Parts: sequence; structure tokens; C-alpha cells
Amino acid sequence: MKALQLKEYNHQEIIDAPKPSPKAGEVLIKVKACGICGSDIHGLDGSTGRRIPPLIMGHEASGVIEELGPGVKGYAKGDRVTFDSTLFCGECRYCREGNFNFCENRQVLGVACDEYHRDGAFAEYVVVPAIVLYPMPDEVSFVQAAMIEPLAVAVHGVSITPITIGDTALLMGAGIIGLLTLQVLRTAGCGRIYVADVDEGRLKQAMDFGATGTFNPKKDDIPAEMKKLTGGLGAQIALDAVGMESTVHACLYSVRKGGNVTAIGNLAPEIKLPLQHIVSHQITLRGSNASSGEFASSLQLIQSGRVDVDSLISKVAPLEEGADYFTRLYNREAGLMKVILEP
Repeated sequence: MKALQLKEYNHQEIIDAPKPSPKAGEVLIKVKACGICGSDIHGLDGSTGRRIPPLIMGHEASGVIEELGPGVKGYAKGDRVTFDSTLFCGECRYCREGNFNFCENRQVLGVACDEYHRDGAFAEYVVVPAIVLYPMPDEVSFVQAAMIEPLAVAVHGVSITPITIGDTALLMGAGIIGLLTLQVLRTAGCGRIYVADVDEGRLKQAMDFGATGTFNPKKDDIPAEMKKLTGGLGAQIALDAVGMESTVHACLYSVRKGGNVTAIGNLAPEIKLPLQHIVSHQITLRGSNASSGEFASSLQLIQSGRVDVDSLISKVAPLEEGADYFTRLYNREAGLMKVILEP
């Protein structure tokens, strides 16, 4: 089969790879669309340690069932499906509790690290456990379904954040996850949502998606501005879709006493925290890890039109152009946000 393989760091090429076969409990998917994720871009140069070559990357995908492995029930050849990139076992304590993102045997599609190697969906075919499949509504296209994984990340982050109807929210970051989180915050009932980013083009997009207002950290004192907008109190909630010390601090200093901060992004592995401020203001800081079963609700959000993913897709291209688009995304080409590849 045709596949885009990371041969060595910063070098990908189309190869002829063996077509995989499904084992018990697995299905073979003919891939129709697969999105280039920011984590793939960061893994391209080896900096994350989670894309060790040779590897077929890709985990934001959709397709058609080609073959059922032994014991798979409830699906048939030809079914249109998308699938969770978190491959969970369904049997450990965390899975039994419904916390699939904490699975003790968790693997991620398209990832190779010291613990495991799992080729992904930048290929004509991919094998996944049937337990992670989600049937696609007819109204949702394969390209749209390739956006389900990042949307599920946004839905998870919002769902674990205590939100009361009418709350004021600060959102740091207007990349793909940020702009999806903005839309989900609107569906969750936030009254006012302020978005911060250093890219003015992305801030304009945030306004198009319904942000109440925007800030640029290069010129705005975000905590001071948030206090002005909330009668000196601060926002009830803040979400960080970036994951740097400066963005986390902006969230912590922008919420009111008793406020909640949710960290979705983790660009920096470690940061310093203003512990005295957190304690004296009784601020709750929580992490949001990937997603945990939010694919079904994410499909409904797209199907109903409450979340617009089409406006975030910059280009749909054949798999053969994948290496070029990886390079362009890695170099942060202006105006290029989300690229979907079709094998």
C-alpha cells in the first residue's frame, strides 16, 4: 500500500508499505482523509521523542471499513467511520471507569516512542481496534470527520471545566485547538469569551467565530484588561490552549478568587507557578488530557452545524503532497492552518 513515512527526522517520502491485516477485535480501515496535527509537526524534527523513525504518522482520520477481524460485531464492510487516536484496552481500571485517556495500556496511533511503535493513518490502510470506532452520520464528510480528534480535545477540555451559564471566559491561543475550544465554549453557555494570541490573523478568525473581544500579549496586559472588563473581579474561567509559562500565568492572574483554569496545551514541559497567588486566591488549576469518549458528541456538533470545522481547513491535498505540506507547516507559512491529506 501507499504510505507517507518519516524515514528520518525532517525527511518524509512516499513508500510501498505492507498492507496490514486485522487481528481479533480489530478492523482494517481504507483511509479517506487524515489531518496533519500540530503534534506531528513538532515530532518531525525529533524534539518530542514521540515520532521515532521509521514511522507512518497520522492520527486524525476517517475512512471506510475494508475488513473485519475475528470477533468484531456491530460493524460491516463499507461502514463509514472515524476513530479515536487513543487506543485504549477497555479492560483496565481506568477504562472501566470511563477514563479511556488514562488507560494503563494506552497507545496513540501514529506514535513511536521508547514504549511502543504504532504506525498511523497517512497511508491507504490502517488497522485499529473496533472499540475505538465511531459511525459517521451521512451529513458529515470524510474531510470534516478528520477534524473530530482535535474537536474532541476541545470538547474534553471544556467539559471538565466548571461552567455556569453566562460566565466570562479567557482563552489563550487561537490555533486549531483554540478556535475549536472557542466554539465549544459558546455551546456550553459562556456569556463572554475573550481570546488572546500573538497572530492578528488568528485573532480576526476568533472574532469571526464569535469571540467577544481579543488581546495580543505583545501589546496588551491581559490580566489588567480582564479585570477592567469584569468590574475588577476577573473571569470565572480561563483555558490555555498553548501551554507556555506566560500563557498559564496570564490565565492564573486573569481569573477571580475561586476561579478555574484549565490547561489544554503543553508546549513547555515545565513552568514556574505563582503558588502563593494560586493558594491565596483559591484558584483551581487542572490539566486536560486528550479526550475520553467525546467523539460521539463532537460528531453531533459538526452534524448540527453548531461547530464549524470547514473554515479551519486551509487545504485538502493528495497524500503525495504530504511531505511538502509538512515542511510548509513546520516553517509556519502564513495563512496555512489545517491541512487534510487524502491517500
